[in-house]
Parts: sequence; structure tokens; C-alpha cells
Amino acid sequence: MPQPAPRPSTAPVRWADWLLGRGQGRGAVKLTLLALAVYALFAVNVAVQVHLGLMQAGPGAWVSGLSLAGITAFYLLLRTGLSQQLGGDPSLTLPQSVFGVLITAWGYAIDPALRGAIIAIMLLNLVWGMFVLSQRQAFGLYLFGLAALGAAMAWGAATDPVRFPPAVEALHFSFAAILMTAVSVLSVNMARLRAKLGARTADLHAALERIQYLAHHDELTRISNRRHLSERLAAEQLNQRQSGQTMSLVLIDIDHFKAVNDLHGHAAGDAVLRHFATALQSALRSTDFAGRWGGEEFLVVTPQASADTAAALVDRLRAALAVTSFDSLVPGLRITFSAGVAECAPGEDLHLAIDRADRALYRAKLAGRDRTVSEFAPL
Repeated sequence: MPQPAPRPSTAPVRWADWLLGRGQGRGAVKLTLLALAVYALFAVNVAVQVHLGLMQAGPGAWVSGLSLAGITAFYLLLRTGLSQQLGGDPSLTLPQSVFGVLITAWGYAIDPALRGAIIAIMLLNLVWGMFVLSQRQAFGLYLFGLAALGAAMAWGAATDPVRFPPAVEALHFSFAAILMTAVSVLSVNMARLRAKLGARTADLHAALERIQYLAHHDELTRISNRRHLSERLAAEQLNQRQSGQTMSLVLIDIDHFKAVNDLHGHAAGDAVLRHFATALQSALRSTDFAGRWGGEEFLVVTPQASADTAAALVDRLRAALAVTSFDSLVPGLRITFSAGVAECAPGEDLHLAIDRADRALYRAKLAGRDRTVSEFAPL
């Protein structure tokens, strides 16, 4: 009997999650693990130098132990998420870079045989934060690194001039200053470019949000536009088919709106539309939604509601509008509206239901306006 194929192992994924965690801080944890590997190699190099008699065992053990302990502490802070509570930079890039500068300066002071190579490690500390630090932080790290390395050189020349000849240390310092200044300029320029890119990205996000907003909202009244209403209606019809309950549609038309524009100007007409949309939103239930259907027409969708329930919503809107003052626009201006309500049975074509609401609205206008006419779902 054939055996089923073995399932692929998920061990690499589990190990990666265990080492790096999940979420946005994963990249910072990965970089800190890389730093931990660099410090481990540094410790191996120190051990080799001690074995060859190039470095004293005691100082070598201290610098290796403290460097590994420090970077391990940074890894644990990042991996456990505690770094999120320690300040504005959850990646701890600047503290890690400062720690690296101190370890490197210490290593220079106790490693006369290979102290020239340690200058390259100091450069690595500056490059480490190039893609994260701000311009001010990058420049400050450069000054701190140059000062720490200069202090180590001065201390060596003062306490052990045989192994740290002052003239050689002066040359080392000038060489380090040239290289570190060049790297610092690159870091500051990179930070400046990142700041510009961040600002442009923020502008693009804002523009995209604006476009998405305008794609779904009427720019004048700030409520849903016809396109968004049609999308929500289609989604609501799917819910209606599952629930098997009736929903109702309400078409509303502001009475004599053309006269408002003709007599008082389009600015007054626009203000009336905005006031009306605000009043309409306040009359809705939490499950209802409404939008501008076109011109001075608005469509209200009342899920799981009969025509009577929808008519009650219209009554609330009419009462709210009756106490709304438009005197700031036109003294004595009074706004009324006509409404047509149509029940929409489960499975009924939405266009037919909207047509019935439109016919009910037309009958409300013929009957004298400022009233509501309802049509119940067809049997």
C-alpha cells in the first residue's frame, strides 16, 4: 500500500520566528543578530591574538565578554519588544552605535598590534546607522566616535609611548579623521535624502487618501457619492439574500431647490445641500447609510426595515429640518423636501426598487411636496 508523501518541514520557519519574532521590528532584530555575529568574530580574533601573545589575556577577556554581553542585551530588548517602551527609536540604532564606538575605542587602547585595523571597525559603527539615524544623530555619532578614538590614542601615547608612539598616533588620528569625516558626510547626506523621501512619501500617501476619499464621497456634502452608494447597495443586497429580510430605499428631493439657486445664488444652494446632508446623517440609524444620488436628490438605504420604519426615519429628518435655521444664508429661508419610500424584497432587482422609490417621490411632488409617499414590496 503506497505511503502518503511526507509533509514539508516547517522547522526553518519556526526557527526564524523564534530568533527574529514577528511584526515590524523583525528587520531591526535581524541587524542586531548580524552585529552579534560581528562581535563574536571579534572575540575569536581577540582570542587568537591572546594565543599569539599580541594581547594581554585579561583586557582581551574583558573587552570580548562585555561586547558580547552588551549586544546580547540589545538583542533581547528588541526580540522581547521591550525596546518599544524605551523611547522614540524602537530599533535602538543610536544606542547600539554608541556602544559599538565605546567598545571599538577600548579595543584600540588594548590592541597595539592591530590598532590600525580597528579604525576600520570604527567606520563600521558610523555606517551601521546610515539608513536610520537623522542628520543630527549621524553628525553627533561622528563627533563622538572621533573623540573616543582620539582619547584612546592620546591615552595610549601618554601611558605607553613605546607601543603607542605619539607621532604614529598623530598620523593614525589624522588618517582616521579623514576617513570618518568622509563617511560622516555620506551618512548626513543619506539622512537628508531619507528625510526628503519620507516627506514625499507622506505627500503621496496624503494624495492617495484624498483620491480614495473623493472616489467614495461627494466633495460638496462630504457624504457618499452615487458610485459608493451603488457599491454598498450591492453588498447589502447580498446580506439581504442571506437574511431573507426586507430592506427599504428612500429617494429624497429638496423642494424648489432650483429657485434657491436662481434667487440667492449657487453659493447659497451649495450651503443648503451641506446643511441638508448634515441633518440627514443625524437622522440615520447605525445600520442605515445615505448619499447624494445626484443634484438635490439623496438616497437612503435602511437594511432590515419595512417601509413604515423608513418613513419614520424621514419623519425624524423632516422634524430636524423644521428647526434648522437658514437665516445665516438667507433670512427667512425655509427648506422642505419630498420623499419616496420603496420596500425591496429579497432577490428583487435593485434598479426596479429604485424606480419604484422614484415613482413614489414623483407622486409626493404631485401631491403638493413636503410629504412622503411609500410603496410596499410587491407580492
